[in-house]
Amino acid sequence: MVGFCWGGGIANYLATQLPDLRAAVPFYGAPPPAQEVAKIKAPLLIHYAGADERLNAGWPAFEAALKAAGSRYEAYTYAGVQHGFNNDTTPRFDADAAKLAWLRTLSFFKTHLS
Repeated sequence: MVGFCWGGGIANYLATQLPDLRAAVPFYGAPPPAQEVAKIKAPLLIHYAGADERLNAGWPAFEAALKAAGSRYEAYTYAGVQHGFNNDTTPRFDADAAKLAWLRTLSFFKTHLS
């Protein structure tokens, strides 16, 4: 599963609800409720935008919950980019960050879904 923005939050949430999910990649999505994080069985690849203060504020608690649960995850924050940096239809698009994040996403899926 991959989700962007609101869909990134849905990817995080569904990772708590679908025990057979094999991999999830939320792009700048809201974290799930902390009490639900222990239910995550799928590995996560989490992408954050460095200039997204609202969502980044939730990352420390989300990461603490992931660590406490022993969850498998990788997380990247792309410095200087805005929320929605992967959306090439907006002025927030950042081609370099989008390319790197997508390459990481494809590699992650290849590792976990092959």
